[in-house]
Amino acid sequence: MYQKTTLDNGIRVVTEHLPHVRSVALGFWFGVGARHEDAGTSGLSHLIEHLMFKGTAKRSARQIAEEFDATGGQLNAYTSKEYTCYYARVLDRHLPMATEVLADMVLHSRFAPEDLEKEKGVVQEEIKMYEDSPDEMVHDLFTQAILGGHPLGRTILGTAETVSRFTREDLLTHLERHYTPDNLVVAAAGHAEHAAVVAEVECHFRDFRGRRTAEEAPAPAASPKPVLRAKETEQVHLCLGVEGLKRGDPRKYALFTLDVILGGGMSSRLFQELREERGLVYSTYSYHVCYRETGLFAIYAGMSPHNADEVVDLVKREFARLAAEGVGAEELRRAKEQLKGSLVLSLESTASRMSRIAKSELFDERYDTPDELVAKVDAVTAADVNALAAELLAEPRVALAAIGPWGPGAKGAEGSEGAPAGGAAPSR
Repeated sequence: MYQKTTLDNGIRVVTEHLPHVRSVALGFWFGVGARHEDAGTSGLSHLIEHLMFKGTAKRSARQIAEEFDATGGQLNAYTSKEYTCYYARVLDRHLPMATEVLADMVLHSRFAPEDLEKEKGVVQEEIKMYEDSPDEMVHDLFTQAILGGHPLGRTILGTAETVSRFTREDLLTHLERHYTPDNLVVAAAGHAEHAAVVAEVECHFRDFRGRRTAEEAPAPAASPKPVLRAKETEQVHLCLGVEGLKRGDPRKYALFTLDVILGGGMSSRLFQELREERGLVYSTYSYHVCYRETGLFAIYAGMSPHNADEVVDLVKREFARLAAEGVGAEELRRAKEQLKGSLVLSLESTASRMSRIAKSELFDERYDTPDELVAKVDAVTAADVNALAAELLAEPRVALAAIGPWGPGAKGAEGSEGAPAGGAAPSR
């Protein structure tokens, strides 16, 4: 069901045919994101993504929206640390329309000066909204705590200062360097034939030429440290964790299993300990992020300031216990079944299937069928998880990031970068 064609100009078209559905998820994926920016251009990829919706040579922003609304389709986009995706979900008979509109946006967006100024204001409001969401912002702070000043350690949105300085020439230069055929993957999953998708892409991109000229930032060097940001909030929001695994690491299925065991659900160790047994938190979970050359593995928790010391101690204690004692047979069995269930359920969405084949192509990874994914989870052993826990969860590797009224002298805060309560917060 999975097919790939590389066009003469370098565009890669990947599809997964799902005959039992009547819709198609279509994505245009460019390998450019926050990691391809320097400190002065932080937020540029995200701003370009916004402006793609502001009109082309033949369509206004309103007309773009009306074409999809008239068919019941969905159109959206997002920017990440390593890629930017423009995607649509439509009924199968509207796939030609979706392809043509997305191609028009990518190839013929106006980037009018008046739209640029308005959208810079919109993004600055988005930054302010993000500043008012410490439970989200703390994850960027944690990335900074692990990766420091590397581009992966910076926020996708940029800062109010960088966004305010961008010019139309900055946008066009960035586009010329990164929005090129060899840096584009077109992915489709659903009720669509591969040949039809290829024909549509060829039709609209036959004159699209160029080669990516931008240089990749060097691989990040992790240097875990505490990073605290003072903020008047009711809770302290914190992440405690370590450098994880890169996308291509074969041990990542052991990491996914470890994630489930520590904080991947209501039966996980930390949910039971922090919430059910001690009542210290309302929200807590673990998560992993895999980048091309590195990764992150963290625990998030939100708690009252007077509980922060205890929560940090308990998380570190659980890290140490898991690293020293490993996992039991029944705990491992439950975690693997939970992981297999979540993987398979997620693949019942055409959008998830489209995203998975696109990322496999972007990152030069082997495409695994659902059955192969399940087999890789089944192959994880207790020895695999225990070895990874012993390697990752050692005390010197642990980094901490926190936002809230957590004053000087709190455990885990010694030697932190940033300010104690009442001082100036560090720049993100």
